[in-house]
Amino acid sequence: MTTDLRTAAMDSKAWPFEEARKLLKRYPNGAPPKGHILFETGYGPSGLPHIGTFNEVLRTTMVRRAFETLSDVPTRLVAFSDDMDGLRKVPDNVPNKEMLAANLGKPLTAIPDPFGKFESFAHHNNAMLRDFLDRFGFEYEFMSSTEQYRAGRFDDALRAILRNYDAIMGVMLPTLRAERQATYSPVLPISPKSGIVLQVPVTVIDAENGIVSFEDEGERIEHSILSGGAKLQWKVDWAMRWYALDVDYEMSGKDLIDSVTQASKIVRVLGHRPPETLTYEMFLDEKGEKISKSKGNGLSLEQWLTYGTEESLAFYAYREPKKAKQLHMGVIPRAIDEYWQFRGNYAGQEWPQKLGNPVHHVHNGKVPDEALPVTFGLLLNLASLPGVGDAETLWGFVRRYAPDTSPEKNPALDQLIGYAVAYGRDFVAPTLKRRPPTAMEADALRDLDARLAALAPEAGAEAFQNEVYEAGKAHPFESLRDWFRTLYETLLGSEQGPRMGSFIALYGLENSRKLIAETLDAVESASPAAPTQPAA
Repeated sequence: MTTDLRTAAMDSKAWPFEEARKLLKRYPNGAPPKGHILFETGYGPSGLPHIGTFNEVLRTTMVRRAFETLSDVPTRLVAFSDDMDGLRKVPDNVPNKEMLAANLGKPLTAIPDPFGKFESFAHHNNAMLRDFLDRFGFEYEFMSSTEQYRAGRFDDALRAILRNYDAIMGVMLPTLRAERQATYSPVLPISPKSGIVLQVPVTVIDAENGIVSFEDEGERIEHSILSGGAKLQWKVDWAMRWYALDVDYEMSGKDLIDSVTQASKIVRVLGHRPPETLTYEMFLDEKGEKISKSKGNGLSLEQWLTYGTEESLAFYAYREPKKAKQLHMGVIPRAIDEYWQFRGNYAGQEWPQKLGNPVHHVHNGKVPDEALPVTFGLLLNLASLPGVGDAETLWGFVRRYAPDTSPEKNPALDQLIGYAVAYGRDFVAPTLKRRPPTAMEADALRDLDARLAALAPEAGAEAFQNEVYEAGKAHPFESLRDWFRTLYETLLGSEQGPRMGSFIALYGLENSRKLIAETLDAVESASPAAPTQPAA
């Protein structure tokens, strides 16, 4: 670690460093007694993992790496699965719903896998989570709630819960409605009769031996909550985990603010300090609704990676964690281009600017050198045109524009071309509708065509862009913005589009003039002429 880097990191306003400095203040004398800083993320495996799950591990990892820039104290990251929870409702996006409905209330690890692949529903979803995280190379330790409870690793903490039972009830009861207060218990015994996670009042009989009593199917029984005989209510369970594992840092969504508050109070009742926390805003779907793993709305990781890169997803997740952001197909192209824009700036920046650059955190300071000769947006505009629906054709245009490129030498560019073809085919091309120009717009297009005809094919993007500007200024558009909108709507069939000089250079002067000719033909015919096959 260089002195300049660590000094810059101490002053950086990038949010991962701001979070990491909380941990430096937490332990001003160096490592805690356990010898490391423990980061935790939680996962409720009642539904399939989604991007929100990935997002939490990613952001926590960014804070972890920022702390490692500031300090030599070792760190660990635990990805904790609450897989002993009772299944409360059947998710919308899974098969065999009748089987799941017949097992409502049982721990997720005691319910058969509706997909028929794993030991239980929780084992299936835990495997999905680990695949999720392994794909991105996260360094983490997976921890199962069921395994921890059953192995007795939480037994000392459970005894502490029973010893402080009345004080914990004093924290929780004021937060509940009157009817819930009458039945609430921090402890949820596992019924020895039905295997269901019971929501019943309990009486502490022997805290040191973990014995409680409760009513189960009409019978009053005494039961040990140790070694898997019970689990805890969510907020108490969270506090117990912080206490038992000595967690130093955990972030959570805005919807869990109350849970963080109550869990923090409970962990103090147990004589321990709650972890440092960050509350992030939620991802929203296209309708502005919260993404839910049970509903399956929003984007899946697989959907994003069909049309965009891993780095673009990490870049999108990094930005402004305290601001709500929509997460749908339409955000992918912009995320890709903005990622590459920040990546292109990184090499020329000094340390303070680098540490504030999102790509530093996406790549943990090891930002690749490869640059792009064209933007993803430009590739997408080109891939959406008639006759340019495959990677080989698109590569033909790119090689003419940037002769020294190839799939072998430019693997990132080759990857983006594949994404552009897929996204253009599935989301852009079906929406394009080239409109006929007005008489004034047609005059401007003829003027532009004449100006382009006077240039050599190899004149370059700047020369083409200058003529685009001059043609627009020569005609009575209210602003050049209206001229560019005309070009996009009449030539490309879209309300938005690329820098036209770059587009002409990439698509080729001859093909671009053919586009103008086809558009002008629409002025004189009821329907546009059949598109001409472009020459790559």
